[in-house]
Amino acid sequence: MSTVSAEQGPDQAVNAEPGRCPTCGAPVEPTARFCESCGAPLTPTEAAAEQSVAELPVELTASVVQPEAGTAEPTLVLPRPCASCGGVVGADGYCETCGTKAPSERDHYVERPASWVAACCDRGIRHHRNEDATAVAASAEPGKRAVLVVCDGVSTADESDIGSLAAARAARDVLVASRPAGLGVPESRAAAIEAALVTSAERGNAAVIASTSADTANPSSCTFVAVVLEDDLCVFGNVGDSRAYWITDPGSGAPVQLTTDDSVAQLRIASGVPKEQAEEGPQAHAILKWLGRDSQDFRPTTGSVLLNGSGWVLVCSDGLWNYASEASDLQALMTQLTATAGSEPLALAEAMVRWACDQGGKDNISVALARRP
Repeated sequence: MSTVSAEQGPDQAVNAEPGRCPTCGAPVEPTARFCESCGAPLTPTEAAAEQSVAELPVELTASVVQPEAGTAEPTLVLPRPCASCGGVVGADGYCETCGTKAPSERDHYVERPASWVAACCDRGIRHHRNEDATAVAASAEPGKRAVLVVCDGVSTADESDIGSLAAARAARDVLVASRPAGLGVPESRAAAIEAALVTSAERGNAAVIASTSADTANPSSCTFVAVVLEDDLCVFGNVGDSRAYWITDPGSGAPVQLTTDDSVAQLRIASGVPKEQAEEGPQAHAILKWLGRDSQDFRPTTGSVLLNGSGWVLVCSDGLWNYASEASDLQALMTQLTATAGSEPLALAEAMVRWACDQGGKDNISVALARRP
């Protein structure tokens, strides 16, 4: 994930220089093994620092995130088993059975607030840390109410792993606590929830600023996408290029991408470049809007839709949709994975993350799912 100023054209050539990709000129970290803008392989000039459990910005092991005023079920953040033997990883970061040191809890975590909602967030294969973040909440009753938030930290910015998690949780808490009814008709209810989504992005932006350093040339920044699902009403909003989809079950209508990216690729698509070509071109993943201290516009683009039939509300980062951008491709993938992993949301979310890793895992991966019966 990278940022680009609105004045910089998508096809503008940039001479190679230290700290930039020699192929497309995008900013790159000294520890990067590939360019996030064009995918070109790089030779790291610095060794990646290993983050210890004690350095984590938050505690993720076996924690329960309590909602405000009891407006939704608590979000249970499940502990990971030991990768070596399957035992329990203790608070000190070591397996209580075999003693193996576990990777950072920030590298991979899952959430399951209810039986019909879950999320999985993973570092992927090539990045040295996980700058994605998820935050979800749900009522116990399937289909009644759910909040799904994904934030993708900009890898060329400092402390983006901290900022993205702070933003996702702050935005989720706003949406859990805010239950506007409008005037009781779907249109006014959707408008009221869209207003809450705008507020949640504002709180997310403030959380990035409050949780990260000001004294840096590259302040923490991240994308933002959130969905509020209430019965058959789905309200969504986004900043950047993390996405929301409505993935219908086969035979229940056409799947659809709900959000529109704020990215160079989307500008090229709007100018007539075929979508596949635009999403694979130079600076395709450079974003034009983001949350963070240096953001000039973090107001989300919002919308709503009434859902018909059964299916999945999917919220994800580009670590997933890089490999399956079209809603129809994601529908085929989920149908395939359901046949082996089952239809339980957490199992399916983890299966989708594993699939993205199998495709190369070149970016962090976040998948949040809500099942509509």
